Amino acid sequence: MSKAHVVGLGKSGVAAARLLKREGWEVELSDRNTSKTLLEQQQELAAEQITVKLGQSLELNGANLPQLIVVSPGVPWDIPVLVEARQLGIETIGEMELAWRNLQSLPWVGITGTNGKTTTTALIAAIFQAAELNAPACGNIGYAACEVALSQKGRGAEGQGGRGEGTAIQNHVDWVIAEVSSYQIESSSSLAPRIGVWTTFTPDHLSRHQTLENYYNIKAKLLRQSELQVFNGDDAYLSQLGLSAWPDAYWTSVRGKDFLISEKGFYIEDGWVVEKLTATSTPEPIVKVSSLRMVGEHNQQNLLMAVATARLAGINRDAIALAVREFPGVAHRLEHICTWEGIDFINDSKATNYDAAEVGLASVNSPAILIAGGEAKAGDDTAWLAQIQTKAAAVLLIGSAAPAFAKRLREVGYHNYHIVETMERAVPKSAELAKQYQAPVVLLSPACASFDQYPNFEVRGDRFRHLCLAWAGGWKPAGVELPELENSSQESIVQSR
Repeated sequence: MSKAHVVGLGKSGVAAARLLKREGWEVELSDRNTSKTLLEQQQELAAEQITVKLGQSLELNGANLPQLIVVSPGVPWDIPVLVEARQLGIETIGEMELAWRNLQSLPWVGITGTNGKTTTTALIAAIFQAAELNAPACGNIGYAACEVALSQKGRGAEGQGGRGEGTAIQNHVDWVIAEVSSYQIESSSSLAPRIGVWTTFTPDHLSRHQTLENYYNIKAKLLRQSELQVFNGDDAYLSQLGLSAWPDAYWTSVRGKDFLISEKGFYIEDGWVVEKLTATSTPEPIVKVSSLRMVGEHNQQNLLMAVATARLAGINRDAIALAVREFPGVAHRLEHICTWEGIDFINDSKATNYDAAEVGLASVNSPAILIAGGEAKAGDDTAWLAQIQTKAAAVLLIGSAAPAFAKRLREVGYHNYHIVETMERAVPKSAELAKQYQAPVVLLSPACASFDQYPNFEVRGDRFRHLCLAWAGGWKPAGVELPELENSSQESIVQSR
């Protein structure tokens, strides 16, 4: 029996292991971590004759080497053991590639981009489902891609950790709607969607991909392998490349027909999303922009790309209008949590870099009380800092980036910030400052990864949601003892009231 090794016991790794087992492989799964949850999963998988090694990394020694290694999305592609595996001729692929090999008879939509891909993916899936197509969202959103593949082999994904759908995937999937990160593209050699969508491109994940050129080429691979291509024509980087790099793509623009990069595409005119499918076709209105409840120009860009995808897939206007009208938005992306004494609390935890956080702050009413910080990323913070100066009445800083962010704010002449360190201190202080400055909005938009304090941005956003709802429900935290730190009018540790 051929042997396969899966690296990473997350949702994707578990689904990949089950899929391989179903295909007749001898499967071993490893994870460096140990926890009660992982131990429970280990026992569950052992009952399915899948070996799980916790607290261990993949080792390539001895004669019993695997013929296939499958890597979960969060595992770096260039760690030494994977480089060694490829040098030894062991086939090494990502979980998304494994799913593709099992589902390539179906049409896929592959959505990638630095920002905007989750909202665009969710809206595309909602439109396809409104057209009565079985089109589960998967990848970085919803199910693991291998869960969708399992469902097509006679086994639903219910109870296997799928998120976002709430029920098992039905058999006979019509389309696969996949949010695909650069990590997943990097480890997917043959993934070739029917429709590829590129939302935005700005520096991100450079600690992993090293250079902007390398990051771009990874993203571009997905679009080059897509039969049809949809691009955000309002993105500064992508629009600069334009037709010279992507001559056959469908481009979009919120600014109107005159700003369309090619002679075919989708744009906004007189409050409508307008379609122009060929250079000679008559422009056709598809859906009113006002039907979308989400705020911000960036969400109009997302709407254009979602409508373009739907129309290229042959979906009619009525289904599009219905889905857009009912689309609630995406958790952790400008998600309205509650209103307390006239102040809206907004969860934008998914804003894990400067560009996304700038968009988040630009999308809310001002003045706003901003909660930012976490594990800092490389990138250009200039536009984000300018937006803070324009829109933020005060900034509360959390996480390991707080001192560095405080320094940057001082450097641009912004002094109304407080280092509060934790979300537990930030929420009550934000309510107090919102009252003081008559600010209509408290916005969590961190501009940072979450890993210094939370497992991921979802857990961070969930914690913010819990604290906001508790505050609005009348709970007030007791005062807590804080470490002795120097206080000043510019930089202070603030106690919860």
